Amino acid sequence: MSTNPSAGPTSPPGNQMVDAVPGTIDLDASATDASLGDLISRTTSDLSDLLRSEVELAKVELKEEATTIGKAGAMMGAAGLVGYLAVSLLCFAAAWGLSEVVPEGVAFLIVGVIVAAVAGVLYLMGRKRLEDFEPVPRQTVETIQEDVQWAKQLKS
Repeated sequence: MSTNPSAGPTSPPGNQMVDAVPGTIDLDASATDASLGDLISRTTSDLSDLLRSEVELAKVELKEEATTIGKAGAMMGAAGLVGYLAVSLLCFAAAWGLSEVVPEGVAFLIVGVIVAAVAGVLYLMGRKRLEDFEPVPRQTVETIQEDVQWAKQLKS
């Protein structure tokens, strides 16, 4: 390959001719007269590379999602434990404070009903967030759909 750009096109390996304009490639006559077997081989190789890259993209997307979910789950678990301890202590304090006004059993019953109502609201909020979660890797689905369209255009 010549290093002088003004010397005109040069032929690199692979039967391709590189123009003097960077970023363009012209196929010479021998590349355009490739056999059917060569074309099928190249197409198969290109499709194989394309599928490998799509699978790799899906793996990366799913790994990112799993990492995010795992960290969020660990934080939720820790917050739940600490929150449980705090709520337990606050409930005892509230029940004992309320027992100055009403009998002790009724005070603990009132606090228990309030805590159950809060737990129900938290459960419903958590269930709603889980319904909004989408485990499907959107970018991968979009690129696969584009690849299918590309393959259909090649076929016709």
